[in-house]
Amino acid sequence: MKVNQAAALSPRLLDESKRLGALLARLRIARSVKQSEAALRAGLSRNTAYRIEHGDPGAAIGQIMRYLDAIAPGMSLGLLYSEKDPALAALAMRERRSRVRELTAAELMELNF
Repeated sequence: MKVNQAAALSPRLLDESKRLGALLARLRIARSVKQSEAALRAGLSRNTAYRIEHGDPGAAIGQIMRYLDAIAPGMSLGLLYSEKDPALAALAMRERRSRVRELTAAELMELNF
């Protein structure tokens, strides 16, 4: 009988699973690795890589570790959670840089006290 892992987990553990997936996706993007390329390096299907990045609690720990190693060889889960990878810092800087658009006349009127 197949067990629905998401239903079997507490909300806290489900959030942790989603956080791990988001961290892996963010690291992959920061290192400019395509999802299909990372999956191929890890010996996984692209669907499994997608499930891992979306925090599917049914993914095996071995699959997660292989996926992490495909993205960042030698990185441990502890280092991933610390978010001290230089590629992540560079991604955060790129995300902070954005131009501010001018407000429309209607938006200015809303702010006029």
